[in-house]
Amino acid sequence: MIVVIQRASEASVKIEGEIKSEIGTGLMILLGIEEADTVEDISWLSKKIINLRIFPDENEVMNKSLLDVNGEILLISQFTLHASTKKGNRPSYIKAAKPDIAIPMYEKMIATLEAELGKAIGTGEFGADMKVSLVNDGPVTIVIDSKNKV
Repeated sequence: MIVVIQRASEASVKIEGEIKSEIGTGLMILLGIEEADTVEDISWLSKKIINLRIFPDENEVMNKSLLDVNGEILLISQFTLHASTKKGNRPSYIKAAKPDIAIPMYEKMIATLEAELGKAIGTGEFGADMKVSLVNDGPVTIVIDSKNKV
């Protein structure tokens, strides 16, 4: 499982011209799910995301977590994070999980993040053509792969 985490002062996602979700201060997260991912990946990543100290304290040092700043989350499923570009110029998405695996994993990640955060999070819609807007605060962008946790 791969996540691209962007610290945001605001973010939103539109589907067919209508805002599906929007957040203020928090994290806009792109989530890539692959066939080999498990609930352990979800558990580890959600704890890492919620406790990641990337918000500034009173001295402007990145020392506060999402919980510390009462931040929000916008979670967007994005299979293209698992693109393989080693061969040729057309990306291959063979590692990306098929919908029968990815949708339940995405829903489990939503539920886990909501439980960890203690409130509802914003989401996109799996498989939809989405328009994501973001004001990246900092900018701060971090990529985490659950397969590299050791």
